[in-house]
Amino acid sequence: MRRSVLDVIFSPCIDIIFSHHDLSFSEKVRKVHKLGYSAYEFWSWTDLDLNEVENVQNELGIKAATFIANASPLIHPNYRSHYEEEVIRSIAVAQRLGTKNLLTLTGWQTYDEIPRESQYQSIVEGLKRVAPHLEQSGITIVLESLNEFDHPGYFLRSSQEAFSIIDEVGSPNIKVLFDIYHQQISEGNLTPNIINNLDKIGYFHIADHPGRNEPGTGEINYHNILRAIEQAGYTGFLGLEYKPEMDPELSLQTFKENYILISKSSSR
Repeated sequence: MRRSVLDVIFSPCIDIIFSHHDLSFSEKVRKVHKLGYSAYEFWSWTDLDLNEVENVQNELGIKAATFIANASPLIHPNYRSHYEEEVIRSIAVAQRLGTKNLLTLTGWQTYDEIPRESQYQSIVEGLKRVAPHLEQSGITIVLESLNEFDHPGYFLRSSQEAFSIIDEVGSPNIKVLFDIYHQQISEGNLTPNIINNLDKIGYFHIADHPGRNEPGTGEINYHNILRAIEQAGYTGFLGLEYKPEMDPELSLQTFKENYILISKSSSR
């Protein structure tokens, strides 16, 4: 029997999916778990009650797939020590929560006095500096590129540049977070860029374009893309980082019916 796309783990991002609902952290996690998801993700841990997070995870048997590791910019060498300290603290939180992936952002290109090439090299050197901490802990950092229309001034926009950084860093614990929504806007050519660089990709985020809403609401053919990712042998996380047009719980249930369950039946 051929593998199903169920070999990947879909991880709803509770911060964006429930952004317009007045729910506690635990209530959001419970809703995701009730719908049958075994993982979830969130953005920042620094303002959370980690005891609450740990307790609800242990109670439900659900894991946080990823969260953001840093606030300091990677692109500025003066923040190198701050970045390293943030990553070390985030690794400790990840170990406490059983999380194996941390998301890292480059920062915004607001330093006119630093040439872009130097900012690029600062990213490489910063990641090399935290690589031993990651390798020792068994945790992977995934570097995300964003589109410039939603995030003007953000440094890293190209997946090819992200892959180049990963090659230069040369650590098995530092990979790319390939956000399909962002890369559709920035460059397109989604499937070849994914398949030809799958060894450098440690995580995916998905949303449709335009609107950053549920898959199926826009121009991206997620049936084809998920099938290609599956057939290429990817077995990691795919984060659902979208803004639902409908009720969030109905949206997550509909996603399962349209993209998870149908994949199982089509692979028999």
